[in-house]
Order: sequence, then structure tokens, then C-alpha cells
Amino acid sequence: KLHSDLDKGVGTVKYTLSGDGAGTVFTIDETTGDIHAIRSLDREEKPFYTLRAQAVDVDTKKPLEPESEFIIKVQDINDNEPKFLDGPYVASVPEMSPVGAYVLQVKATDADDPTYGNSARVVYSILQGQPYFSIDPKTGVIRTALPNMDREVKEQYQVLIQAKDMGGQLGGLAGTTTVNITLTDVNDNPPRFPKSIFHLKVPETSHVGSAIGRIRAVDPDFGKNAEIEYNIVPGDGGNLFDITTDEYTQEGVIKLKKPLDFETKKAYTFKVEASNLHLDHRFHSVGPFKDTATVKINVLDMDEPPVFSKPMYTMEVYEDTPVGTIIGAVTAQDLDAGSSSVRYFMDWKNDVDSYFTIDATEGTIATNELLDRESTAQYNFSIIASKVSNPLLTSKVNVIINVLDVNEFPPEISVPYETSVCENAKPGQVIQTITAADKDLSPAGQRFSFKLSSEASNKPNFTVHDYRNNTAGIETRRNGYSRRQQELYFLPIVIEDSSYPVQSSTNTLTIRVCRCDSDGTIQSCNVEAIFLPVGLSTGALIAILLCIVILLVIVVLYVALRRQKKKDTLMTSKEDIRDNVIHYDDEGGGEEDTQAFDIGALRNPKVIEDNKIRRDIKPDTLRFTRHRPPAEDNTDIRDFINQRLKENDVDPSAPPYDSLATYAYEGNGSVAESLSSIDSLTTEADQDYDYLSDWGPRFKILADMFGEENYDPDKVT
Repeated sequence: KLHSDLDKGVGTVKYTLSGDGAGTVFTIDETTGDIHAIRSLDREEKPFYTLRAQAVDVDTKKPLEPESEFIIKVQDINDNEPKFLDGPYVASVPEMSPVGAYVLQVKATDADDPTYGNSARVVYSILQGQPYFSIDPKTGVIRTALPNMDREVKEQYQVLIQAKDMGGQLGGLAGTTTVNITLTDVNDNPPRFPKSIFHLKVPETSHVGSAIGRIRAVDPDFGKNAEIEYNIVPGDGGNLFDITTDEYTQEGVIKLKKPLDFETKKAYTFKVEASNLHLDHRFHSVGPFKDTATVKINVLDMDEPPVFSKPMYTMEVYEDTPVGTIIGAVTAQDLDAGSSSVRYFMDWKNDVDSYFTIDATEGTIATNELLDRESTAQYNFSIIASKVSNPLLTSKVNVIINVLDVNEFPPEISVPYETSVCENAKPGQVIQTITAADKDLSPAGQRFSFKLSSEASNKPNFTVHDYRNNTAGIETRRNGYSRRQQELYFLPIVIEDSSYPVQSSTNTLTIRVCRCDSDGTIQSCNVEAIFLPVGLSTGALIAILLCIVILLVIVVLYVALRRQKKKDTLMTSKEDIRDNVIHYDDEGGGEEDTQAFDIGALRNPKVIEDNKIRRDIKPDTLRFTRHRPPAEDNTDIRDFINQRLKENDVDPSAPPYDSLATYAYEGNGSVAESLSSIDSLTTEADQDYDYLSDWGPRFKILADMFGEENYDPDKVT
């Protein structure tokens, strides 16, 4: 209620209200000044309101007093229950936890004023979930209330929690939430086999490494705590089997390590142990976390293929053995109880298998063709054995046949040798070491012997020295050899082997005489090399020849250009009717220059160029055909020139003016006489060239060429 001292109660004063909530939440009586709430208030929505009030004159509308401000506070009542803002809750706790193990803390919020009364004081309690869990009434911490709660007995728990204000007193408001608690697993249970004996039946034909059965131990734990490892306890049959763990089913998979044979052993018994991989030390007192069971395996008899007595057969036979000769046998048996007969046949794969045959009943192998070790030294094929009672059951074995050598080939020189001997060689000098080879398969310790043939042993040029180690040396027997006298020597060598029967062959070794320096280094081995400059290598000679070829090409190009220039000059001067003087200024090269002129052109008139008629002369008379008798090959050049001169004198088509024709001819009066040997009457054998030896060392090669004896074929060895 508002009241002004100036209000006399006569209705001259008017009260006004403004501010927070004026007109919407609060209203004022303009005459009396009473303030009323026009709707319900909520402290949790707005705890206080600030208002302004003023008294004004009704007539003048002027304020009678200054505006005053006041605050209206909303008093709290317990109208809000506690709420769990994070609920419902999910929690977990390990199984077998002790009493009081912490699980979770819950919290409820009350919107009432905590400073006024007990409206916001909350107390927690469990409505559902006892006696397994407990809660602190003030803090809301949930803990285990029973010891050794077992996950394998019960895993999930749902606990209902209540929060009540007013300190839990009667009349307080309450709120609830749910807490889902899960017991997590610990390894508190060992694996256990559901039965003590497992029986398995396994066919004897089971393959090594195949799974033949499964056993399983049960572990109520979960996850890694339930992982089991299986092991075979050493004992009867344990070495024939193995066991592994299936990681998905945790079963023990028994596998075969070695083949089974019903005829050898029909049953096996061994023990298998199952244990946990991850142990918890807190539960060691419970006992060993493992269990043992017995496995009995019965081997089932199956119809099996025949079994060969050996995994592989190796046989030997001499080459050229007659067809049909038995070289060995294979044996296979039916080990089953019925013991069926066995039949043998070859596994045909290629033509090589046709060299042998096998007896279907006895299994003996014989040759079907003649064998040649030099063609094929070893044969590899397969033999198949099948049961008569069940031909589909077969087994296979490899057979290797080695062809033994028969001494049928003589030894020969292993490689072609290029043997040379120096001209200045001394007696007893080894010029070549030779070895031999035999196409036969040489047995251990076989020896080859070397010697000269009987016709060559009497010649004093070379000898063969056998070193007794399958090698031999070629030694000289003369003091010096001459290339001019004999360039090649052919030495027949007889080589024998030590096998039976003894085989031998005669091999011819070619020995070339070469020029060597004083140290024995070969300089040249061919006859033409004697004319080459001494001391020049092959590369240098090739370079010199290339230079000569280049110079010749340059000279030819130069001459061709000059002739082309002269031809152009003559073509221009043909229009001149004056005397034509043809001048040849080429200098001859003498008798040795065969390129200066063609002697055949002088001797053969058919190659002479036909006469040409001058352009400025047109003869009235008919030209006579010039009959040129062919010159004989032995016609003297002088007669040939005279004949041509007469022809020109009587030829009416010849130019009327002077013309100069030049003919070159050498007379018989040469002071130096002819150096040619064409007309020499004596032969080379009639001449004496001993005087060349007196001209000095530069003419030594020339003296050797013309001073040696003629070639004697009888001296060739």
C-alpha cells in the first residue's frame, strides 16, 4: 500500500505505478494506493521486482511528491522436486569385488531457494537394488553392498535411486532415476572338460596335416579370460598328433602329424590339457586353472593303393646292351588285409619312355632299344602299380637309369691349337702344351698317352714329350727354322686312352714358322709381312695406307678439274679458223708408269677416235673410207706410226693447213739400255745373287728371298 502525506482522503490525489512488472504482474488502486498481484508469482522464474510509485494532483496532473522506488521480493515455497539431470545412469563394477567398492556417484538438483528453509536440501535413498548396492544419502555415491557377486550368476543389475528435498521429511518432494550396473568379468573360473574321455575315429588314409577331430573345454568366463590353450601330454601316440586352438570357438583341433596305418597300429590313446592363457593372481587360491581329458583314437581300415618297397629306384646299364636285357625290377605290395595282387605299367609321358619295357606281373624292367650314352646319359621315368581288385587305387614311383659308358670313341686333341715356332728357336724348347678329350665318359684315373706317329718320329724337326698327366709338350729338335725354306710343318701325334678296349687316334698339329725378336716375341707369321717396314705396327700401316688413299683421291679430283677447264677452252677456240696447234704438256712416267698411256690403244686401231670434219671446211669430194688394217700384237710401234703418217698424207679430208701431230717413240740407242726383264734370256735359277749379301744389312731380306734353296716337299713333317 502506498500513501502520501498530502492525501487528505478527499480524492484530490492520484497514485501511479511504473517499473518491472507494472500493469502485467502488479496493479495499483489510483485512489487508495493499494498494490495487488494480478497473476501468480514464481520465484524460480523471477525472485524480485523493482517498481516506482508517484502521487500526482488529480486536477493539475502535477507530482505532489518525488517519485519513490521500492522492491517486491518473492518469498520461496517448496514447489520444485529434485531432478537427476544426467539420468538414467550406466555403470560397471568387476565381479567378485569386496563390499564398499565404488560404483558411481549420482546427483539431483532442486530449483528451490537453498538459503530459505529446507526446500533445497536433498537426501538420496535406494528404492530398488538392495541388498546388492548401497548409496550415501548426502553425496549420492553408490557402492557394492554384498561380497563376491559373481558375473556368471547374474551379470546385470537395475538400481532405482530416489532424491527427496526437505531433508527427507514427510511432505518433501522427491525425484527418481535408474542406474544400470553391469558386473565385468574376471578370470575366476578355470576351464573344464565336459567329459573325461573323448572318442575319435580316423581313416588310415587321412592326409598329414589334416584335422581329424575337435574337443572343447568349457570356461564360463568371457573375452580374453575365456581363452584356452590346448596341449598334448607326452605319452602314447602323442608324437603322431598335434592340437591347436580355434580362436573363434576356443575348441581344440586335433591334427595328424604322421601317416596312420591300420595294419601297423589300430588305436592310440593320449591326454590333452586345457589351460587359461591370462591368469588373475587374486584367484590362485581357487586352484589350478587347467583341466585334463583323455582322447582315444581308433584307426579305420581303408582300401589303400599298393606300396613300393623303395621311394625311388636307381639302376645302371651299359650302352649298346642287347634289346630285351633285364636291368632291374620294382616291387610293390598291397598291405591291406585282403592282400590283392599288383600289376605294373609305365607312366608314358614322352618318347624317351619307349626305350624300356616292364613286365606287368613281375615288375622287371628291360631294354626296348639300343642305348647310346653319348646321346642320353640318364633316363628318368615313372612306374605305376595298381591293385587287381581295385585298379583305381594306384601308386607311382620314379625310376632313374644311368647308362654306363663303353669305350668306343678315341681321344682327340681337346681344342684346335694355333702353334708357332720362332726362326731363332733352340733345340729342346717347348712351343706348345696340348691336352686331349674323349667323348666317352672317362672313368676315374683314365690316362691319355701322347707320341709321334712312326713316319714322323724319324724327322729331326719336332718331338712330343708326354708329361704323364694327360698333357704333352711339343719340343723343337733343330737350331733355327727358316720361313722362306718352309713356312708350315704338319706334326702327326698319336693319342691313346687307357680304357678297354684301347682306342687311339692320329691328330695333326699345324706349326707355323714366325719371325721373332731376340726375346722370343712373335713379330710376324705370314710371308707377306717380310716386305713390310720393320718396326711398324699394324695400326700404323693402316694409317699410312689411309693417307695414301686420301692423297690419291685429291690428285684425281685435281686432274679432273684441270681437264674440265681445258675442255671449256678448246670448245671456245673451235670457231677460230686459224691454225690449231694441239699441245700436250703431260710428262710421262717412264716404263714403270703404266697410267701415262695405254699401250693397247696404240696397238689396236679400233679404239682410235674417228676423224671429225671441221666446221669451216665442207669438202666437195666424197670422203674415202680409211681402211686401217689391224695391227698385230707383235707389230713394232715405229711401223705403226709410219703407217698412220701415210694415211694422213693421202687422206683428202685432212685439213689443208698445217697441223702438228706428235708421236713419241724411243729408239734403240739408249745408253742405259733396257732395265726390263721381259727380254731376259736367263731364268732365275741361272742367275747368281750372292753379291746382294755384300751390299749390307739393308739387303739381307732381298738376299734371303733370292738366295734360299727351292721348296722341297719331302722336308715337310
